[in-house]
Amino acid sequence: MARVNPTAILLSSALLLATGCSQAAEEKSVSTAPAVPTNATSNPETERPAVIEAIEAQGFEVLGEFDAPSGLRGFAGVAGQQPVAVYATNEGEHAVVGTLINAKGEDIGAEALQRLVAGPMSARTWALLEASEWIADGKADAPRVIYTFSDPNCPFCNKFWSAARPWVDSGKVQLRHIMVGVIRPDSANKVATIMTASSPSEALRRNETSYSSGGIKPAASVPANVRATLDANQRLMVQLGFQGTPGILFRDDNGTVQRRAGMPAPDDLATVLGPR
Repeated sequence: MARVNPTAILLSSALLLATGCSQAAEEKSVSTAPAVPTNATSNPETERPAVIEAIEAQGFEVLGEFDAPSGLRGFAGVAGQQPVAVYATNEGEHAVVGTLINAKGEDIGAEALQRLVAGPMSARTWALLEASEWIADGKADAPRVIYTFSDPNCPFCNKFWSAARPWVDSGKVQLRHIMVGVIRPDSANKVATIMTASSPSEALRRNETSYSSGGIKPAASVPANVRATLDANQRLMVQLGFQGTPGILFRDDNGTVQRRAGMPAPDDLATVLGPR
């Protein structure tokens, strides 16, 4: 994965909460963004415990409440980009962040996290992606859509573009490239050439097919509207938890948004791109 120089620092407290969750994701994980809070399921009229308010002040977002055993109150939410369960004690002064297991070894909060967090967060993430400015790569009626944060100078973006050709050319997949300019000083200028072309899709194709010889010629300057798009795209990339390119997002068979940071492994391509 090609990495960028950080332009934003994530809340250390939110990251700490995510680390505390036993379901903390690796690269093959649900990629999400905060969603509209869901109504509580156990006792919505009960005031939120003080310890939950304290955790919220550190970056934890509560999306719903669920039933928990032994007098505990379960809260489902998100820290950073991770679904997290928090269990508050009855008096509301203490909480455990992470996984609560019953005598059968079952995760008490798993179903609640899926229902209250993963589903709504996936819908919210997909809406953000659809509303972004992207360049189409493939047929508009392709049954599978994949978003990828791409830099014209990124070697791994080019590898993913090449690997996806059988799916794209057969009409099974449409890639939607959310362009960023973060790898080299002329990345933004190359994006400007692509985005201001009469056919951005064709210009992107020219860049990828000529990548080994330097790619598309960078524009002399970056128009203000292209710069604004690049800034918005980079903010979205960071918001969704990516620190480099390519940042790939797709929906699995359950409609849950999944992510890959970097070029997928060969045996993972069918998972990302679907049946060939």
